[in-house]
Amino acid sequence: MIRGASDRDAADARALPPLAGAPVGPWRALVERAIEPNGYYQPDWELAVDASARGRTDASVLSASNDAGQLIGLLPVIPMRRIYKIPLPALVGAEPYGTLCTPLLDRDAAEHAIAKMFQQARDAGAHALILRTMSLEGAAMAAIRAVLARDGLRPRLLSAYQRAELDATRDADALLRDALGAKRLKELRRQRNRLAEHGVVRFDVARTPHEVAAALETFLALEAGGWKGKRGTALGQHPGDAAFIRRATVAMAEAGRCEIITLYAGDTPVAGGIVLRHQDRAFFFKIGIDERFAKSSPGAQLTLELTRHLCADGAIASADSTAAPGHPMIDPIWRGRFAIGDVLLPLRRHDPLVPVIHAAVTMRGLAYEAARRAVGFIRNRRGKSA
Repeated sequence: MIRGASDRDAADARALPPLAGAPVGPWRALVERAIEPNGYYQPDWELAVDASARGRTDASVLSASNDAGQLIGLLPVIPMRRIYKIPLPALVGAEPYGTLCTPLLDRDAAEHAIAKMFQQARDAGAHALILRTMSLEGAAMAAIRAVLARDGLRPRLLSAYQRAELDATRDADALLRDALGAKRLKELRRQRNRLAEHGVVRFDVARTPHEVAAALETFLALEAGGWKGKRGTALGQHPGDAAFIRRATVAMAEAGRCEIITLYAGDTPVAGGIVLRHQDRAFFFKIGIDERFAKSSPGAQLTLELTRHLCADGAIASADSTAAPGHPMIDPIWRGRFAIGDVLLPLRRHDPLVPVIHAAVTMRGLAYEAARRAVGFIRNRRGKSA
């Protein structure tokens, strides 16, 4: 059934409006009223992604408005065939570089918005909607489950894991003591003292558009100088990615929603990170370090300072690490956890195509994991023989 599918069987994204044409003013207003924050689906960020980011351009949009014409729901989407290379009739939430695809839903009309967006997807020929890296236990997912249940449907869980988050309402010093313990904190202080041998250690926060633009160049240099640069995946190494991040961070800074943090030893930047904000939640997008200072754990030192910075900010209640499961640096520091996963949302009852779509995604995921493990094995062997 999978091999026999053709482009005619796939959801027609051309029946949906392009994301680039979404009205920015109503989108910004929806961001303020969203039932659950997602820093990566704010217009200044996602429109920059859609314009030039490698492999992430030209998305379509599912949206919903109420009877008064007010925007109450928005989700960037792409056809399944574009992501999974399988032409089956499903739409997939567009990945906005930050790994979080929770849709924006009006807190006062979330279920109404979901119902209308589901119908819009059906009208475009979709039999299912796949949301990758979705917040599984938040208010948005609760609204989705309620709407599906009314139609006798339920979401199908494709994958799930626990992601690190920070409870920024706590006292930072108490939180770090509980998370790391006296022995580990002592070792980190010793490493910081070693870092101070290169000059006074200071933590800088760039907030204004001008400051952010300058700090971003420092960050891009740090990232390109590390392992991401060696693998060719650093943001500054691809013209489209570089254009996206330069546009997005400055535009977000103009709205007070982006900070770039940098840790210095004297005049030398040793670690940097990009932090987004939406409502009372921060999002730790990326980190870059100078690997010449690896013995001083610059990434951990930067995260300690960021923890203190966010815990001292009364406007921030929590922070999403945006990290992979079991991340060796941030998981021991940010001990909070929340559930993230990929879900398949059927759009029709008793639809024989939904199990086919589910099976296709599952098989592709197994193949990807096998390939990833093989690449890791080869890299480890090369490292040992070097």
